[in-house]
Amino acid sequence: MAKSLVVVESPTKSKTLARYLGRGYTIVATMGHIIDLPKSKLGVDVEGDFEPQYQVLDGRKKIVAEIKKEAKKADIIYLASDPDREGEAIANHVAQIVAPLKKDVRRALLNEITKTGVKAGLEQAGELDMRKVDAQQARRILDRLVGYKISPILWSTVYRGLSAGRVQSVALRMICEREAEIAAFVAREYWTIDALVGQDKKHSFTARLNQIGGEKAEVANETEATAIARAVTGRPFTVLDVKKEQKRRWPQPPYITSTLQQDAIRRLHMTSQRTMRTAQELYEGVELGKSEGPVGLITYMRTDSVRTAGEALEAVRQTIDSAYGSSYLPDRSIIYKTKKSAQDAHEAIRPTLLDHPPEKVKAYLSRDQLRLYTLIWNRFVASQMVPAVFDATTIDLDVEKQYRFRATAQVPVFDGFLKVYQELEDEDTESEKIIKLPPLAAGDELKEYGIKPEQHFTKPPPRYTEASLIKALEQNGIGRPSTYSQILTTLRSRKYTDTLERRLTPTELGLTVNRILVGHFGELFNVKFTAQMEEELDLIEEGEEKWVDVLRDFYEPFSEQVAAVGELKEKIKEEQQEETDETCENCGLPMVIKWGRNGRFLACTGYPECKTTKPLNGGVVEETDKNCPTCSAPMVIRTGRYGKFMACSKYPECKTTLPVTTGVPCPEPKCTGEMVERRSRRGKTFFSCSRYPDCKYATWDKPVLHACPACSFPLMTEKNTKTHGEHLRCPACGHRHLEHEVAAKA
Repeated sequence: MAKSLVVVESPTKSKTLARYLGRGYTIVATMGHIIDLPKSKLGVDVEGDFEPQYQVLDGRKKIVAEIKKEAKKADIIYLASDPDREGEAIANHVAQIVAPLKKDVRRALLNEITKTGVKAGLEQAGELDMRKVDAQQARRILDRLVGYKISPILWSTVYRGLSAGRVQSVALRMICEREAEIAAFVAREYWTIDALVGQDKKHSFTARLNQIGGEKAEVANETEATAIARAVTGRPFTVLDVKKEQKRRWPQPPYITSTLQQDAIRRLHMTSQRTMRTAQELYEGVELGKSEGPVGLITYMRTDSVRTAGEALEAVRQTIDSAYGSSYLPDRSIIYKTKKSAQDAHEAIRPTLLDHPPEKVKAYLSRDQLRLYTLIWNRFVASQMVPAVFDATTIDLDVEKQYRFRATAQVPVFDGFLKVYQELEDEDTESEKIIKLPPLAAGDELKEYGIKPEQHFTKPPPRYTEASLIKALEQNGIGRPSTYSQILTTLRSRKYTDTLERRLTPTELGLTVNRILVGHFGELFNVKFTAQMEEELDLIEEGEEKWVDVLRDFYEPFSEQVAAVGELKEKIKEEQQEETDETCENCGLPMVIKWGRNGRFLACTGYPECKTTKPLNGGVVEETDKNCPTCSAPMVIRTGRYGKFMACSKYPECKTTLPVTTGVPCPEPKCTGEMVERRSRRGKTFFSCSRYPDCKYATWDKPVLHACPACSFPLMTEKNTKTHGEHLRCPACGHRHLEHEVAAKA
């Protein structure tokens, strides 16, 4: 029997495949990328056709050795990394590693992790798609060039460690420009006038002023509203027209990546990162008991296509017929059109097996998995159901042949797809009020039972939510399905944005970075230009462009611009400083506001001769319940150049300072200390026991008072990685607690 090696990205997927494939197959997980550009240098030969200088990543050398070892034993090697551009690049790197062995290497696309899907993927395995590899390589190099060339400008003008991403910076620009629109917005007053009318009070209904003298009603102020109210009060309202029609509301197509993220944010209040992590788990396989083992419950979750396989359409039609009856089943399958700009590489996101409804697998899923799976299930089933039917009525009323009022109503006749999937109103629009209208005919006269003028003010454009930003990015052609979540995560982790009432607001740092980037690289960090670059990458994948040509066309003008801006660094840095009325207590020179890693601070203009710095506004953040160990005065938390610290409230008489405690007890046995935040010699934050040097326990990651569920170690630490997202990790046994999401970062 031939021996086969299957190389995948995730160890979770390995478990599922092992059950389906059985003996004769060895499965190795790469844990993501195994080869990438170096971290410490540009790693791209810009003079030699942009040749990338790839290297094996730290921490992946053992995996590379294992792949080589197992490849020697195998007759066939299947490259089964994720079926997208990034997965194709990983597959290509694995192929290069095993190339010297001269084995039979095949690319297997696993669009769904089911027994049928895996079998079909291996049977149909073929050649690597080098055009897709080239497109991903071009994206990686583009992002590296932008990041490595522009980020240092931010380091020298704001502070070291900031980043400028090719796509993330455009998203930041959109958020900042929306904030500017809100700040510049001037509210305009307007009034609405509602009338309560009817043939009798019991059957009265509300109609709104719609026209004045045949023109659209526009009531600007209270004086006008009062005059109109007086003119119609006590007057008869005559029915001019009654229109009745039947309206149909059609279901929406099954989810693609962007619409899944938008709906999960709005309905489930899950961040895009959390949504994609949960979807990955559902795709790779969930253990459904001993009898079934791990099963991939949904198709691949990074897609921009609404296309659905024929066998899946037949299966869902049978499900609808048996669960809801033939009245909910259309005569034929509904075929949705994928937009022209889509890559259309994969199906829409749907359940892989229709005999696994949410209620059947509920016991095996986590809360997030169940909620997301139910959402995907309902949307897919609803997409193949008949439309909902409503009776719509519009009544126009006339008063004094001058004022026209209108009432509308929509009464459900047949729920159709709404039986399964209830639509949400757009988050930035008001829902239409549904009222019940009595049977009336033209010429009927109605009595007035009340006139209600009401003042309103126009509202500024709303701040973006994660959902509406993803929608805007997609509409503008910025990013691709695999990038939306990472864009938002990067903006949050770089502290360029905050979330206020679930809406994205730029931080002071974000506004500063955006001002520099737009002011000096406005054409690069531009919606239109970024969308054009995405189209160029698509053309590389389609074989219509050469990746080197695309990079060359981009780099020549870009490098000239970077050089020109580099000469202005001192001027840009000065522009970010603000003059103050304060003087230096040591040398008497004026002090200015500068940027540092922990925000803005006061610095002496005599630097470097005078290095005096002070926190802004004295740096008092909050009071504490601790007393100074020197003079017993209350301690307060201040913010200095190197972060937060506790200081005596009697400063400068008492200059005692202490590190800020996390409130987490030191995990060392019999130690009575607490974990406190400190700074290393190079300015990097770490956490150690307050009883140092008597106790030397320390960790680089922020400790959380949460016992490890695997080994009961008394604390865990916060981590944020590309593979697992935000989670807790045990420093003792390495166990990851993926259900956790840090509230402050959500």
